[in-house]
Amino acid sequence: MRIASFNVENMFERARALNQESWSEGRPILELFSKLNALLSEPVYTDAIKQKIAALLIDAGLEKKDDGEFVMLRQNHGKLLKRPQTGGIQIVADGRESWIGWIELKKEAVNERATRNTARVIADVAADILGVIEAENRVALRHFNTAVLEAHWHFAYRHVMLIDGNDDRGIDVGVMTRPGFPIEMMRSHVDATDEAGERIFRRDCPEFAIRLPGGQRLWLLVNHFKSKGYGSQSSSNETRRKEAAEVAAIYGRLRDAGEDLVAVVGDLNDTPPDEERDPLTPLLSATDLRDVSAHSNYVNDGHPGTYGGATASGKIDYILLSPALFARVTGAGVWRKGAWPGVRPRKWEVYEDIEKPIHAASDHAAIWADIDI
Repeated sequence: MRIASFNVENMFERARALNQESWSEGRPILELFSKLNALLSEPVYTDAIKQKIAALLIDAGLEKKDDGEFVMLRQNHGKLLKRPQTGGIQIVADGRESWIGWIELKKEAVNERATRNTARVIADVAADILGVIEAENRVALRHFNTAVLEAHWHFAYRHVMLIDGNDDRGIDVGVMTRPGFPIEMMRSHVDATDEAGERIFRRDCPEFAIRLPGGQRLWLLVNHFKSKGYGSQSSSNETRRKEAAEVAAIYGRLRDAGEDLVAVVGDLNDTPPDEERDPLTPLLSATDLRDVSAHSNYVNDGHPGTYGGATASGKIDYILLSPALFARVTGAGVWRKGAWPGVRPRKWEVYEDIEKPIHAASDHAAIWADIDI
């Protein structure tokens, strides 16, 4: 049995702010979007809050209309604002209950060559069970499976499942499984909260119970933790620590219930714990889960990371296995042919039609593990 995890960075459509040549180009828009969402959620708009909302809307390119380059304002019932002829924005709503609407990130098509290469990575890895990170929705994932993966590479999955999470950018997590690996049950944790009543997961940590050909049951927990991309470092670290602790608790409940075959996969957006960084400590150091990259059968290609330039700071994608699974690993590694290798010099071999970064399947490599079941 082969298990894999791959951050596909969307198949067909992606938020325009996320679809830039470099992360630094889209980061200010994502930070602005986050601040606006927080302010618009306030029950009462004080004068100070109104001034901040107006300033952020102008920065978002919405001073003259509701449709900007990266962000769109929806005003369905009631009004959030007026636009005086003299310029500027006047917030007229008194709070969240004064109007019905929202702001959303505008989307655009993913490069077609990149979409084909995403499918090529998946076909070449040929996992029986694939954790998919940053997929738009289940319908898009199903169409990708038939219209791209099967049509172009003659490889397809029998079962496709994705539960919408807490992120409104269309970057959810799901699973695809081959014939003989049916998904028997799923459980979402989108509403898991911390002591302050705040939702823990920025996306979700869905549990999928998958029946294996031999009759055993595997539990797959698919994750995509809070990124380092925007917000303060301390705040982002604390969010990932809470996510890691909650996944560890879910894992612990499964083990206490007698489930021995458990895998945690996905993009955890952080490196293994060390003396300076500890967001992933609750998961990687305080449980008996083992990182497949530490297995003696893991193929080390000289690049420790799974993201970007694949340096140690880019080790953020994981397959974590319970002891019973880790003991059965016969091989593991990282598939990099769909990731941009740089140019001076190229760090690894890539598909022949990856001529620019935009042609890459993803900024992430796929990680895989073979397990004797």
